[in-house]
Amino acid sequence: MTVRETNMPATQLVTHRVEKPWGRERLWPGFVDPLPGAPPIGEIWFQPRDARAPDLLVKYLFTSEKLSVQVHPDDAAAQAAGFRQGKDEAWLVLAAEPSSTIAIGTLARLDRSALRLAALDGSIEDLLDWKPVKAGDFFYSPAGTVHAIGAGITLIEVQQNLDLTYRLYDYGRPRELHLDAAIAVSNAVPFVAQAAPGRVSAGRTILAEGPKFVLERWSGGNREIRLPAGMAGWFVPITGEGSIDGVAWQAGDCLMVNDTAAILASADSDILFAYVGDQRL
Repeated sequence: MTVRETNMPATQLVTHRVEKPWGRERLWPGFVDPLPGAPPIGEIWFQPRDARAPDLLVKYLFTSEKLSVQVHPDDAAAQAAGFRQGKDEAWLVLAAEPSSTIAIGTLARLDRSALRLAALDGSIEDLLDWKPVKAGDFFYSPAGTVHAIGAGITLIEVQQNLDLTYRLYDYGRPRELHLDAAIAVSNAVPFVAQAAPGRVSAGRTILAEGPKFVLERWSGGNREIRLPAGMAGWFVPITGEGSIDGVAWQAGDCLMVNDTAAILASADSDILFAYVGDQRL
């Protein structure tokens, strides 16, 4: 379901702070650090104020340890399990320690029996393709991709809105694994990056062009955006400040935009804009 606010071209989403064992006490400019002694925060989600579930979900992730080795179902597998849609996701790295890595895909193709054995004995960690990352790196991870986000990373995640993760391996942490479900939906093969369009036009860079959503990165400056009837866009300012049809925003916010909207953005603005589909506006 696409979220649409009647007579409101732009709506601020509310933040939901998620405690994680691999989270951090120091977050990112625009977000309040947890109090001393409080559990670490691993994720910040942006959600509507009511109970509606939009097509996409935007998160910030803050890691101090490796996340579990995991996989997400595609649309067909998720629907067979009773969910509305699967989960493709994309990551834009904002900051990373010099040794930080992200595992995406496997070094060689693994059949289901090999994947199960590797998950059970822990060797799966060495069979993943751990890629060094730095600020500005971008990945589009289709559903079925075996992956793990490493330690020391701050990133923005844009994903199909499904809170369903199947864990294959979790480094001995006392959390539930989902081996049967995970293996059934895994495409345990070397990762081939989506051909990054990378086209730049009028201050826009295309980071991802489908299949489930389009993700653009905008520089500062004023612009007008026109969305087709019934479509929503997710406006994610990384830096800067401004307004959308009179609704003020600053770094660390996330707004849903509908219809035609006039966007005012300071010159130092760095903005992500996402919408559902596989075709540019």
